Amino acid sequence: MDQQRRSSTTDAEGVQTSLNTTDMRRILASSFIGSAIEFYDFMLYATASSIVFSALYFADLGPGLALFASFATLAAGYIARPLGGIIFGHFGDRVGRKKALVFSMLMMGAVTILIGLMPPTAQIGAIAPISLLVLRIAQGIAVGGEWGGAALMALEHAPKDKRGFAAAFANAGGPAGAVLATLVLSLMTVLTGDQFVIWGWRIPFLLSAVLIVVGLVVRLRVAETPAFQSLEAERDSRRIPLVDVMRHHLAPVAIALLVTMSVYTTQAIVTVWGVSVAVEAGEDKTAVLNWKAAAAVVTMIVTFAMARVSDRIGRRRALVIATLTTAAAAFPLAHLIATGELGNYAVAIVVGNGIVQGMVYGPIAAYVAELFPPEVRYSGASLGYQAAAAIGAGMTPMIASAFMLLPSGGEWWIGAYWAFFALVGAGAVALYRRRPLETDDDSASPGPKGAATPQLTRSAR
Repeated sequence: MDQQRRSSTTDAEGVQTSLNTTDMRRILASSFIGSAIEFYDFMLYATASSIVFSALYFADLGPGLALFASFATLAAGYIARPLGGIIFGHFGDRVGRKKALVFSMLMMGAVTILIGLMPPTAQIGAIAPISLLVLRIAQGIAVGGEWGGAALMALEHAPKDKRGFAAAFANAGGPAGAVLATLVLSLMTVLTGDQFVIWGWRIPFLLSAVLIVVGLVVRLRVAETPAFQSLEAERDSRRIPLVDVMRHHLAPVAIALLVTMSVYTTQAIVTVWGVSVAVEAGEDKTAVLNWKAAAAVVTMIVTFAMARVSDRIGRRRALVIATLTTAAAAFPLAHLIATGELGNYAVAIVVGNGIVQGMVYGPIAAYVAELFPPEVRYSGASLGYQAAAAIGAGMTPMIASAFMLLPSGGEWWIGAYWAFFALVGAGAVALYRRRPLETDDDSASPGPKGAATPQLTRSAR
């Protein structure tokens, strides 16, 4: 009976025929919840680095250098993300998407709890910031393996004409995790008051243990993707996915990196550097964090909306529109953030993080995944996407802080930096005519949802 029910909701290749089936709803929930939990852990650190860690772990350096050092440990986590993409991508392409995702979640949970227990420099000396750096790198490796697997679990199960919307559940989990992390931190600033910097900030990190258990319960109930199952019978045990990517798929990796830079440059400027500017200007921490959470809710809504749009007009067109919008918004948003005023920051984060980033976030998961054939998709998509995270999100807060140390015009240099990467992303997507793999959405003009092209199941040799 169960077999009959399953066959009625899948096609001949085992792909779901609708997003509105029990199995598909469970798959989308797993992608969203798992991604949200991992990004809860990851973004806790990003926010804490803006308002807590400089005082606890780098206080001897002075205010300006302490914040820079705090951002440097933040950058280390982002720089480690490509390594996580390579490691988990290898096992995701060799032993399965599901197994890689379960291990990445366990790793992230353990590391986040350890960060919550880390004593300050005043108690254990230099070992504290060094340990914090090591743990942040481990966080980066774990989250570097999460995005690719979560996106592929949804995309490879979904009907071909709804892959953009399905894959967006992995990306929407990011802002959902950011909302949860920000709200919990904000609540702790209220409940613990002056003790927040001493021990109140630790509670959200320790709560990760509960979230990991919930995530594992959901994730373990999801089946492996049909695309991976179809590869197991013909899998070459000697093949190393990363080598295959480097030999045959460097152009898609470069395109994935260039367009994803727009996402992470926006995120870093608005949600990390922007938070530090507002807090240093004397604005209330709780109010700043609440606006950050509100913007993340807007990000989720816009992400799903643009993913729907990309299923109808094509990933390429949707991304070009989104990245050009980012470029147009860069200068005025950088100016608003640089004032340090709460009202201006509220506008900047809702527009920049909520609308602008959400517009790119919606179509990008499916676009990047569809650049690669199934047997190297986890590795290729993760490498390009996470390399952009390392450069865009990892380095940008430090670069923005450095620009503001210039005698004048720092905010305009930040705007130019931001707009540059958005325009580069738009140009890369517009000019790159990728060879159709499982679907070429931009050729789908006959019908409202488009027609799929034949699947390419093996890499071009």
